Amino acid sequence: MKTLVKLEEVALVFLSIYLFFALDYTWWLFPVFFFVPDLSMIGYLINPKVGASTYNFIHHKALSISLYLLGSLIQLPALQLTGLVMFGHSSFDRALGFELQQMEKLTQ
Repeated sequence: MKTLVKLEEVALVFLSIYLFFALDYTWWLFPVFFFVPDLSMIGYLINPKVGASTYNFIHHKALSISLYLLGSLIQLPALQLTGLVMFGHSSFDRALGFELQQMEKLTQ
């Protein structure tokens, strides 16, 4: 089952790339911004709880989908780009086995 879930995440990465090409941006912007969401791990320099919170917030797919849809609704391609990059990156992380952080483990 884990393999099937990982394949699904890979398919979602390709979906984000496909939707990116529907926007009017040059191709190289997607790979340039692809790892920007990992800057959220800077929170770990403060402490593990802050790091996990910032990581979880930025890597939550509901946030990226909301940004993309809001950008579509208000006709703001930069917001759509942000949502797509975050969505693709989060799916890529999950395909590699990086899940959202469990906060309960950090408070013990």
